[in-house]
Amino acid sequence: MSIQWLFDAIQSRKENPSDKSYTSSLFSEGLPKIAQKVGEEGTEVVVAALAEDDQHLIEEVADLTYHTLVLLSARGLTPADVLSELEKRQR
Repeated sequence: MSIQWLFDAIQSRKENPSDKSYTSSLFSEGLPKIAQKVGEEGTEVVVAALAEDDQHLIEEVADLTYHTLVLLSARGLTPADVLSELEKRQR
């Protein structure tokens, strides 16, 4: 699995919604809900980093990564846009 694979799966749910899909439900609730989830997951990453074991931190970073990709998709952006910005900063 790669970030791009996950992003492609998210895009697929955006373009082909399913009533049984959590991803589809996020898109239907809109940008405010998606942004809220990113904020919640970010807080959970901080808490896990300071007070939980490594496995819990990994799980929370996975949740944050997923929700961040949903947010990018909702805004019409891609992981490549983020990588491009990181490359600019490397110089």
